[in-house]
Amino acid sequence: MSLFLISDTNILFDVEAGGLTTALFQLSFTLKIPDILFEQELGERYQHLLEQGLDKTALSSDSVKYVSILADRYSKISRNDCFALALAKQEACDLLTGDMFLRKAAENEQLKVKGTIWLIEQMILQNQLSVTEAENAYQKMSDADRRLPWDKVKISLKKFK
Repeated sequence: MSLFLISDTNILFDVEAGGLTTALFQLSFTLKIPDILFEQELGERYQHLLEQGLDKTALSSDSVKYVSILADRYSKISRNDCFALALAKQEACDLLTGDMFLRKAAENEQLKVKGTIWLIEQMILQNQLSVTEAENAYQKMSDADRRLPWDKVKISLKKFK
């Protein structure tokens, strides 16, 4: 696995709600998350993600300074979201998020952004998930009140039928 993606927590919550954790870590890239974000939002309850392959990564001192700049620049994203954005910039990686405000901030910072729908498409394309399994996972996410653009989910699934 040579490709890295930086994830915020809402993507991981979507994956967990959909029962897709095993499929996620079978994909051809490695997910990284800022160590402070992991500790503050995931902690002991989600240690299994580290065991499956989630990479907890520290920010450099310059990136920590950048977090303060981001927090001042973007009032609608949380400090922890700023850590994810700063790590994506530090590692020159795409950012995985479903948060609209974080997505806009990342795009303003010249980063590419992907979300849960893209991730599930990758699971299908990399033969980690059938379309039926994807539909079932989306239903579980809906049942868990995960916020996804459900109209785009339907369009995405139609591509594979």
